[in-house]
Amino acid sequence: MIGVLREESEGPPQGSGDSDIARLVGDAAASGLAVGLSVDGEAARLPPAVERAAHRVVQEGLTNAAKHAPGASVSVELAHTATETRVVVRNEAPEATAGPPPGPGGRGLVGLDERVRLVGGALDHGPHDGGFVVAARLPHRAPAQPPPRPAGRAVSPAPAGRALTPAPAGYGKARRRVRRTLLTALAAPLAAGAVLLAVVGMWETVAASRSVLDPRDYARLRVGQDRTELQEVLPERQSVDRPAGAGPEERGVTCEFYAMTADRFDDRSGDAYRLCFRDGRLVSRDALTP
Repeated sequence: MIGVLREESEGPPQGSGDSDIARLVGDAAASGLAVGLSVDGEAARLPPAVERAAHRVVQEGLTNAAKHAPGASVSVELAHTATETRVVVRNEAPEATAGPPPGPGGRGLVGLDERVRLVGGALDHGPHDGGFVVAARLPHRAPAQPPPRPAGRAVSPAPAGRALTPAPAGYGKARRRVRRTLLTALAAPLAAGAVLLAVVGMWETVAASRSVLDPRDYARLRVGQDRTELQEVLPERQSVDRPAGAGPEERGVTCEFYAMTADRFDDRSGDAYRLCFRDGRLVSRDALTP
């Protein structure tokens, strides 16, 4: 999935096309890859898209060689004409190993084929003389519309080359399927979260309504009344939130808090009545409106 969805960076070339590729080949050689570069012609004023595509062809070819043909020698060939640039990256057969060598993954090459096609070029890749070849033809002037991707073909990267394997079929369909799966995976938790928030909001509204003390009942309360006398007047439950500025309770005094309104859009939302009792008798009552 990661291979199908990955997007390559589109940073501008650091120098001219050949010098940028030469730096890439030099870095690969410095890291231990046996690689050589040959250039035929001059890369004078290549379009930036062609430079990026050529760079990516070389990068993908060197990456595949390092991964799937360790120890094999690699050659990078650039050929420039007035109208097009050809890039060929070929590696020899990998060194003998205890087990069978892994085949090329192909997914990076599928993305590379798309990049080359968008600049009007063509990409060929496949086994060749025991090794592997990646070859691209990049016209300097791209057509108004990219050429359609062929359904399947066998092509040769260079003279006397053998038939190469086409790009894996069904790439576009797989990519669309993965995108739909990702959208579904993202939408499901968002929908569940929205439902959960709605349920919590309804529960809080119902809970708040059961803690509202009617202002008329509050006005009838008198200091000194017994707690049992107030049972029919007081709400079923106290307010969940303790209002700011309530302050600490005195020793032996227990205070209860009741909401003035359950409507969040009411100006009194957050305000509360405080009733304090000592030994079961009301000793104070006040309205907290921070």
